Amino acid sequence: MVETAVVGEGHAQIIIEKIKIKIKSMVQYHKQQLSNGLTVIVNEDHSTPMVSVNILYDVGSKDENPEKTGFAHLFEHLMFEGSKNVPDFDEALQLAGGENNAFTTNDITNYYCTLPAQNIETALWIESDRMFALDINQEKLDVQKNVVIEEFKQRYLNKPYGDVWLLLHPLVYKVHPYQWDTIGKDISHIEKASLSDVQNFYNTFYTASNAILTISGNIKADKAFQLVNKWFGDLPNKSKHRRQLPIEPPQTEKRILEVRRDVPNDVLYLVYRMTGKNLANDKGLKKFYTTALLQDILSYGESSRLHQLLVKEKKLCVSASAMITDTIEDGMFVIKAKVLSGVSIYEVEKVIIEELKSIQEKSVEEKELQKIKNAVETSNNIQEMMVSAKSFSLSYYTLLGNTDLINQEQEIIDSISIKDIQQVAQELFQEKNTSVLYYLRK
Repeated sequence: MVETAVVGEGHAQIIIEKIKIKIKSMVQYHKQQLSNGLTVIVNEDHSTPMVSVNILYDVGSKDENPEKTGFAHLFEHLMFEGSKNVPDFDEALQLAGGENNAFTTNDITNYYCTLPAQNIETALWIESDRMFALDINQEKLDVQKNVVIEEFKQRYLNKPYGDVWLLLHPLVYKVHPYQWDTIGKDISHIEKASLSDVQNFYNTFYTASNAILTISGNIKADKAFQLVNKWFGDLPNKSKHRRQLPIEPPQTEKRILEVRRDVPNDVLYLVYRMTGKNLANDKGLKKFYTTALLQDILSYGESSRLHQLLVKEKKLCVSASAMITDTIEDGMFVIKAKVLSGVSIYEVEKVIIEELKSIQEKSVEEKELQKIKNAVETSNNIQEMMVSAKSFSLSYYTLLGNTDLINQEQEIIDSISIKDIQQVAQELFQEKNTSVLYYLRK
């Protein structure tokens, strides 16, 4: 709160201004590119004794051959099978007091290590060795194929509701490679994967020019760049893979899929194609964040609209929620409602559509929108305290084309108005843009 006294000529005039000052620390970073094409970003954070090393590879399931899907995820497993000089990654990192993990999405494959800052070279040694000299042989491939096949069966085929995403992707996408989940289109694709298949995948995508390495933590930028150059500078300069993905045409009519499974409750999935996190223009980026806020309005916590309406007030559902797929190209806005026994799934669909229409016609209250913005800001601030979260965000926003989005994101969110919410709802929740999955009990 600031009080400002203003004195006018001839008489004193006191104006009391109440100014809300929002102080937000900016995430500082330094960026370089090695001669082999590796992009390197360093964020100094001396409030922690730790350091996070994040390597993002610009390859996801969307880059797979439609007849050989699941390779990006399979390869994530193979990357932990050891390299020429590091036969056991976990053991080497644990001896240095660290831990590591990885994940695969439709767009990217990401690997990260967190360890005491004085032991950072262990992480750089491990990552450089498997970027250059991964030890792939038939025995290791067979082991990981079996692991992934078992994962496919346990998580997607034998688990109640497990095949939902295997059904939704091809329902929503007819041309774009988002039409299959990261686990793959069919289990047979992994079963038939050959050693030459995975070696070609490695040689194509696991190169310095196709990677972004970010370090966040207790290290000086100059020292970090020196160490990265020491461990990665001699890696070969290979040309970056250039993708040419088919463009998914606009949806022109409502799509419906009904399946029956051995499950306890009927579940309704309403899916709408939404704009992706593509930075081709600022307007599109703002639309993405507006859609994300709309998802939170419908689904953030027990005070959210869907939970209050379907679970508390009308008592039609066990649970109700919304989510977005957060993809670079056009993604999915998914509303999920688990229906109470004895309740018609079609009645639930009607109630949800009426609620969506009310947002289209009346938008939302300013107080409701501000509550969600505050919750998002709190969550983002907590994330920024973690070096692992910062290192990933800096890598990901660099891939998108704007590293400084890590500092601009909240400003974009704050600029979103109730009118913006209404406009996105009107564009998004159209019948012709709807795909419905009725997941029914046998």
